[in-house]
Amino acid sequence: MKEVLRAKLADRSAAVGIVGLGYVGLPTAIAYAEAGFRVAGVDVSAERREAIARGTSYIEGLSDPAVREVVDAGRLRAVESLDAAGDLDVVDICVPTPLDKSREPDISAIVAVIREVRKQLRPGQLVMLTSTTYPGTTVEVVQPELEADGLVAGRDVFLAFTPERIDPGNPTYNLHNTPKVVGGVTAACTELAKALLETITETVVPVSDPTTAEMTKLLENTYRSVNIGLANEVAIMCHRLGVNVWQVIDAAATKPYGFTPFYPGPGLGGHCIPVDPSYLAWKLRRLNYTARYVDLANEINRHMPEYVVSRAAEILNDERASLKGARIHLVGLAYKKDVGDLRESPALDIYELLLSHGAEVTFSDPNLTVALLEDGSEIHSTLPSADLIAAQDLVIICTDHTDTPWEVIREHARSVFDTRGTKYGRGREGWHQL
Repeated sequence: MKEVLRAKLADRSAAVGIVGLGYVGLPTAIAYAEAGFRVAGVDVSAERREAIARGTSYIEGLSDPAVREVVDAGRLRAVESLDAAGDLDVVDICVPTPLDKSREPDISAIVAVIREVRKQLRPGQLVMLTSTTYPGTTVEVVQPELEADGLVAGRDVFLAFTPERIDPGNPTYNLHNTPKVVGGVTAACTELAKALLETITETVVPVSDPTTAEMTKLLENTYRSVNIGLANEVAIMCHRLGVNVWQVIDAAATKPYGFTPFYPGPGLGGHCIPVDPSYLAWKLRRLNYTARYVDLANEINRHMPEYVVSRAAEILNDERASLKGARIHLVGLAYKKDVGDLRESPALDIYELLLSHGAEVTFSDPNLTVALLEDGSEIHSTLPSADLIAAQDLVIICTDHTDTPWEVIREHARSVFDTRGTKYGRGREGWHQL
């Protein structure tokens, strides 16, 4: 079985299915199609399937021509289910894995897909899990399901975990030049998964098993969460000490060894960094261990929106004003610079907290036009004109998009609270740093 599948991967005759066509799945499907495979993208969203059929992209950083080329060539089609995808040699699972309301892992989408895969499972197939999850998911959840009807992983079918490493908006690193980690349940599984990944990625890093690969992904983002949490706490301490945190970090970064700069901000956003450490902490709690660094960093980072609002109140107080009734404009609502992604954005939390205190809140963001609040209501981006900015009691910089009209803000804002340490108003009167 291994040699038959290896040959199909080598000559690109293997049929590849990608389940989940979001910010990970669609670029992955495009990459395999560009490499010469016949790809079926599976997604429950009719809107996404129709966009792909038209040859249009709904993912930032992925162009319409890239989609259209492989669709027109007949190498990519979008279907509703695995049944409609037909016989597949490879199934790559790229479905969402959020936290539930109790901040515990929700892998229900993975379980649902695996049960559908099992219905069509046959000898010689490779199943890969790409969705981020807690250590042990592949061998404790996925493998038993695949083997329930008598097929054996590593002999009859092949199973591996390969974590996604996509960084939205990164102009330098992409799917092709970012090394891919992979761990199979046996050496044969790792070997086949590596052979497949090498068709779309320059460097593939094999590890001993899926749990190691799962832990690798969580370490990467926990490392960032913990260090950002430290930077956020240092920002709070520096404010208490009357010290500029940005100068402190810039000065420390001049040391040529032993220090890597991380920067504070209004909180963590995106799918990975706010979520992945909680997966790790949850798993360890089940093993009677408290991940103390993880929990502390999570606590600090999750409370940064509240800290930002308390600082905003302090700034207004110094100007003999209050949050209630104050006109406040948020600059940038997306979770990171130069993208339009609102997932877990701390700016949304800041917006809602300000509303709850009675402030009149508006926002501008060059990368998006509308956002949904927790209650389902829509808020719309406004043009940050000179008149609008001049009318605000406070402008809060939540995201430092390049295309923001910084000159308008610098020249017309009466008071600015800069949570990102931008260069545009440092040292200017009325410009307050985090």
